[in-house]
Amino acid sequence: MATTDQDLTTATSMEDRHTPLGLSEEDLKRMYYTMVLARSLDERMWILNRQGKVAFVISGQGQEGAQVGSAYALRPDKDFFLPYYRDLTVALTAGMTARDLMLALFAKAEDPASGGRQMPGHYGHRAHNVVSGSSPIATQIPHAVGIAMAAQIKGEDTVAAVYFGEAATSKGDFHEGLNFAGVLKAPVVFICENNRYAISVPEKKQMSVQNVADRALGYGFPGVITDGNDVLDVYKAAKTAVDRARAGEGPTLIECKTYRIVPHSSDDDESRYRQKVEVEEWKQKGPIERMRQYLRGQGILTEDLEKNIQARVMEEVNDATEYADKAPYPEPDTLTKHVFAERS
Repeated sequence: MATTDQDLTTATSMEDRHTPLGLSEEDLKRMYYTMVLARSLDERMWILNRQGKVAFVISGQGQEGAQVGSAYALRPDKDFFLPYYRDLTVALTAGMTARDLMLALFAKAEDPASGGRQMPGHYGHRAHNVVSGSSPIATQIPHAVGIAMAAQIKGEDTVAAVYFGEAATSKGDFHEGLNFAGVLKAPVVFICENNRYAISVPEKKQMSVQNVADRALGYGFPGVITDGNDVLDVYKAAKTAVDRARAGEGPTLIECKTYRIVPHSSDDDESRYRQKVEVEEWKQKGPIERMRQYLRGQGILTEDLEKNIQARVMEEVNDATEYADKAPYPEPDTLTKHVFAERS
């Protein structure tokens, strides 16, 4: 195991932890930029919802570290990403753009996920091997196993990575997918972003095991616990798991201990099930600030570079918002496109 739940801490070691992982300074800058962009996009989406411009937002704020740390271990456009609805940062790391994500949010015709047919948060992009999920949780897990098995049968070195929250591990899809993958040693990595709440239900009320990762043992492959707010800890575990899968050694279950710092969705009242003080405590040890402190300690993130990153991010967010807002909606005569089979 990479770490335990008791080891999670806000402290950021100033020793060089990235070089032994094969990560360059440019890699770290790219990871940090992606996290800041994801947070800024997410915050803008909430504003648009409150303005009445978009109908629904489901957020990944607080989970950016688990997402970029794991997705960065994969090969964009070659490996497969099966995100769940909080995985905005995964989508960006896989190659989707801010415009792509805003087009989906506004349900515009250019939306690469579905041409404006899907709900927000159902990320998808054929060219980048991002597989759009379904609203019922955990259904993407057996899909990922099937993709991995197909690569295995064809003799390809493709790896599929599938994302989900801890609530999904109480669904049959999770157990069936893990069992199948374990028996066949499918090249798939299961990534659980344990944000402590299944909508409003705390984890202790929806599973009796202490760690989701403990469940991997029952299916014959490793389960690894990581500090989901520590990008480098997650990357280390993900890189090991991806290399293992690509070498034909089978799947790994990675549990990223993290926290959702916003309501479940734009329609949720979080005051009914958790206290503000708890949320504030987790905000203090969030992944973006921890990455920022590490980069500062390594002399990588200067004041000028940070200002440049913030300016670039806001330019990208503003551009995506304006572009998507002005983009056309799907034409009425395309109502059944991407929904029903089309006759040739």
